[in-house]
Amino acid sequence: MSRLLLLKGKIYTMDRTLPRAQAVAIEGNRILAVGSNEEVTAQTRGGGWEVLDLEGKAVVPGFIDCHVHFLEFALGLKRLDFKGVDSLEGVLELVRECARKSGPGEWITGFGWDHHLWQGGFPRKEDLDRVAPENPVALTRKDGHLMWVNSLALERARIDQVTPDPPGGEIERDEQGSTGILKERALELVEEILPPSSPQTRQEVLREAISKAQQFGLTGIHDCEGSQALADFQTLLAQGELGVRVYMMIPQEGLEKAMDLGLKTGFGNDYLRLGHLKLFADGSLGSQTAHMLEPFYDQPDNCGIPVLSRDELQDIVGRANEAEIACAVHAIGDAANRKALDIFAQLRARGVRGGLRHRIEHAQLLHPDDIPRFKQLGIIASMQPIHATSDMAMADRYWGERARYSYAWRSLLHSGARLAFGSDCPVENLDPLMGIYAAVTRQRASGEPEGGWYPQERLTVAEAVHAYTLGAAYASGEGRAKGSIAPGKLADLVVLSCDIFEIRPEGTLEAKVLYTIFDGHVIYEGRR
Repeated sequence: MSRLLLLKGKIYTMDRTLPRAQAVAIEGNRILAVGSNEEVTAQTRGGGWEVLDLEGKAVVPGFIDCHVHFLEFALGLKRLDFKGVDSLEGVLELVRECARKSGPGEWITGFGWDHHLWQGGFPRKEDLDRVAPENPVALTRKDGHLMWVNSLALERARIDQVTPDPPGGEIERDEQGSTGILKERALELVEEILPPSSPQTRQEVLREAISKAQQFGLTGIHDCEGSQALADFQTLLAQGELGVRVYMMIPQEGLEKAMDLGLKTGFGNDYLRLGHLKLFADGSLGSQTAHMLEPFYDQPDNCGIPVLSRDELQDIVGRANEAEIACAVHAIGDAANRKALDIFAQLRARGVRGGLRHRIEHAQLLHPDDIPRFKQLGIIASMQPIHATSDMAMADRYWGERARYSYAWRSLLHSGARLAFGSDCPVENLDPLMGIYAAVTRQRASGEPEGGWYPQERLTVAEAVHAYTLGAAYASGEGRAKGSIAPGKLADLVVLSCDIFEIRPEGTLEAKVLYTIFDGHVIYEGRR
């Protein structure tokens, strides 16, 4: 059994009974003792102890990303990536170069384009036809809620002037037919005909992605994908290569199968566990498909897209609750959040089964009357701080003065709600330290805007770290096993290059992970 002794540190435990400590003793994959150097050393008599001198460095529990599309992130390491490309021609040049290297008829896929960086409207299929006339092209917007395709892709998917909009989706059209923009569930018309990746490819890129996660101090993720990702995680676990704890959500289409098998939220072990049922109440801000109580600014006819109607969502949530499967509802707009809260309120009146902890994912724009309801209904706000600093210009543009109650972390916390933080990677960066910086400053890395965007919603470093650790563990019902540094808990810890609790907030962006300890072993060692 391995034994690891960490001494002379500044350990932020996230444990109320002992908030600060100097030393931690780890035996096997569990924490044996926490306290002063003298107290812990006294409990580690005998040989076989590996000693790590922390030299005064800060230690926190292993970070847990509460909302990530991990297989998609992994596969994205091998496909066209448009993140940060600030012109339409820049995107098209990357597609043109890929087409030169591809055979005729071979699919070209990519992710991450953002038309807001181009100061223009949505792109069109003709743009892609010009640079890739012999290849079907499917490029997903950075938020995952729009797909931009060319004429050959539309032809392959049999989308034409008479193809009806699927429920919860929209095929954008003009006088000639489709413009090449597919919204929400219309993406599935193309996704279902894309050539699948091989298991070998998926597992190869997952290993690379897990290594990157470990470099960021991540020891746990809540994955929002489907059966393919679950199968790949199981394969890696069987091979002893799943170097991150996975809380696996269930897609909507998997509910009936899960119910038939008698599976419930929480089934699994410390490495791979089944979690919430993932549902969509609406779209996104960037795609202007978020479901709104009032129209988007300067778009009087657009209140977004309710991906699931109230009746549909209520029926699914009710059936899942009866089967003791918790629900995580994606809700961006204020109407979508209110709809989800209303349904959870009706559910609570009937009785929540098995102590389930239901969640709203993103909760980006809230009507002020709905903020106290998270606490009242016991609903976890699963949010992504980096969305605020990435989206603030769009929020001001499309939501106007309503943006005051967007990404309202302080208001939610003040009302008594529980926060759990994540990244929504690959939509945003996987690094939790970037998320902590965003939560504490509400500024971009450039320091803009001065003082922070709606600074009254900022958090302290301790509150932000809590949401990435113990708050995240609570959201998955695993608070007794992880999320804090305490005797008996899983030995997942992160050693940082500087004390983010004491430096100026902007210094958080300079902080690095020196060590990631997972399951009692040092799995990543960074440069000092």
